[in-house]
Parts: sequence; C-alpha cells; structure tokens
Amino acid sequence: MLKITKNLVVLDLETTGIWIEQDKIIEIAMIKCLPSGERITYDKRVNPEIDIPKIVTDLTGISNEDVANAPKFRDLVNEVLEFIGDANLAGFNVERFDLPLLKREVEDAGLKFEWQHRSVFDAQKVYHINEKRDLTAAYEFYCKKNLENAHSALADTSATLEILEAQLDKYCSPTDEISALSEFNYRNNTEFYDEEGKFRWWNGKLYMMFGKYAKKYTIQEIAKKDKGYLEWVSSANFSAEIKDLADRALQGKFPEYPAERP
Repeated sequence: MLKITKNLVVLDLETTGIWIEQDKIIEIAMIKCLPSGERITYDKRVNPEIDIPKIVTDLTGISNEDVANAPKFRDLVNEVLEFIGDANLAGFNVERFDLPLLKREVEDAGLKFEWQHRSVFDAQKVYHINEKRDLTAAYEFYCKKNLENAHSALADTSATLEILEAQLDKYCSPTDEISALSEFNYRNNTEFYDEEGKFRWWNGKLYMMFGKYAKKYTIQEIAKKDKGYLEWVSSANFSAEIKDLADRALQGKFPEYPAERP
C-alpha cells in the first residue's frame, strides 16, 4: 500500500493539443489517495469550446461529438479545486505539462491554483533519472543487442540505422518506405508559420510567439490593438519573411491557415 501522511491527488489531463498557453482540457481524471488507504476517483470529460484536432481524437478516442454536451471547464473548476483541496500532487510529466495547463485553465475561469507550493511527485522524472533513455537503451530495446563502442561516431551511426530499420518493422507495414516514420512526429494544430518559430498557427489563427504579445494575441488582434508594434517589427532586425508579414498586416492583409501542411 502507498504510504502517505497527507492526501495525494494523482492526475492526468487529455487536451486539444500541447500548447500550454492556448490548448484546452477535454478530460480530467484524478485519484485521491488518503492516508487511511481509501481512494476516491474523479473523471469528467470537458467541452473545450474549440475543435478537437483529428490527431488528438486518434490518440485519445475523444471526438467533438463526445464532448458536445459535456460541461465547460469553468463550470467544473470549483469542484475540481475542491476535490484537490490541499493535497500533494502526482502524475506523469505533470510538472512540465498537466499542472501548468491546469493552472492556466483555472486562472482563465477567474480562480487560482498555486501548485508550485505543494509537493509534486512526477513519475516521468523518476523514470528518466533511474532508467537509461539513450541510444544504448534504444538499441537494446529495438535490436535486442548491446551497443559496443558506444560514443564512437561510426558505431552510433550504425546502431541508429539498425534502430530505424527495426522501427519500420515494428510500427509500419512491410511495403512502407522510411517516410512512414514521419507520421510519428506529433504535429497538431500548433504548427509554426516561419522557420524561426516567431509566429505559430493554433486553431486556424496565427499567434505571435515573442515580445509583449507573445502567445496571447493573434496577428489580427495586434494589428487592431497596436499598429505601432507591428511598425517596429517591420523595421527591426527580423527576417524578411517576418517583416513582410508585419507589413501586410498593417495593410489589413493576413495569411490564411493552409488547408494542408507539408
């Protein structure tokens, strides 16, 4: 039995994507562990009020239709916070993702969730510290071999090639080319507009990722709110692509989200 002296809430979020500042919760599950050994479960689907990308539906099995009649997070926030109470927290990758996103959702609902002041037990951190996740471990996992002369450039390169071949065999069909592995690149509706990542598509809208409006406002909103800022972008030390974007935005011309991304 898990030995604890204070309530512990283990939690996991399913979300519309992986952008903490913008993506939304579509399911929240928590298990509260009490020192007595009792365990209490909380599991609710949530209407994110935005579309769920197909790649997320494929991963989670949760579609727009599944959450159409579910409560919005702002309608659940009080019971979520009440369930957590003053408990310590745990999960897998919760420090980097689940807790920051939950904090933002709570704040968007007008309340506070100061998780940083609690004890947090992140199973992913423990796993990464205690179990190797390097090339040697991958070679052993996929190829069932020990990597001799690790950190020799040629040995590492040869091992990587064997791993790629093994991954093709494991995850793809026998007729697939190596391009099939590109499907395992988790790309959703948070793709970058430019090579430098200064602007990013999210939910069909283009957001600035730097400066005082970073991650909060679309290019259209900035053009309406602060044209002087776009004039500065147009004249500052940015790439020609970004300067052109700013110039066109000042003229009321905005890029449209591509129907297909490469």
